[in-house]
Amino acid sequence: MDKPIENFWQIRLAEVKAALEANNFEVFLAEKKEDAYKIVLEDLIPRLAPKTVSWGGSMTFIGAGIYKSLKERADVEIWDTFDKKVSDDEKKQRRRQALHADLFITGTNAVTEAGQLVNLDMIGNRIAALTFGPHWVIIVVGRNKIVPDLEEAMFRVKNYVAPANSMRLDKKTPCVKTSYCEECKSPDRICNTWTITEKSFPKGRVKIVLINEDIGL
Repeated sequence: MDKPIENFWQIRLAEVKAALEANNFEVFLAEKKEDAYKIVLEDLIPRLAPKTVSWGGSMTFIGAGIYKSLKERADVEIWDTFDKKVSDDEKKQRRRQALHADLFITGTNAVTEAGQLVNLDMIGNRIAALTFGPHWVIIVVGRNKIVPDLEEAMFRVKNYVAPANSMRLDKKTPCVKTSYCEECKSPDRICNTWTITEKSFPKGRVKIVLINEDIGL
């Protein structure tokens, strides 16, 4: 067989797409991050026509170039929760405000083959918006986030995503030194609230762009 790796991922992503759609998510396949960019900026946003847009922490969202592009748009009101120029109090206020946005964009820590989204948050603004508030949510996710089941999803989050994010954010937690979750009690602990999103409600509220590349944590 020619290109077995490409064939493998085409089959796997098609199966995950079908599982997600059975759980009432609206799903799009993107071969590359550039395609994900076009789906979000040239298809979904014009179709949804949001007046206000915000987001939660996601390296995939940044890596696909969506964050930079949205910051430069003048046709929607942007509530930037990433802005490093504002105070911590202002950031908190923007995160609260984001729950009222027409559109919220973020990533997910893991996607199971049964079509579930698994996330673990420090503050909870990201998963709060995913669960309730914004009219629509767009999830951008790389193929590296796909896992067989909930057990593997939680293992991935606790022993890869959380330590890597703690390192990225310069947190003072044991996992920064060991690379594994130590079930710590550190004030800097980022593992505070789990969510498992079994289905999108209402149907199609959560839209997922599956990228056929490894991107994000």
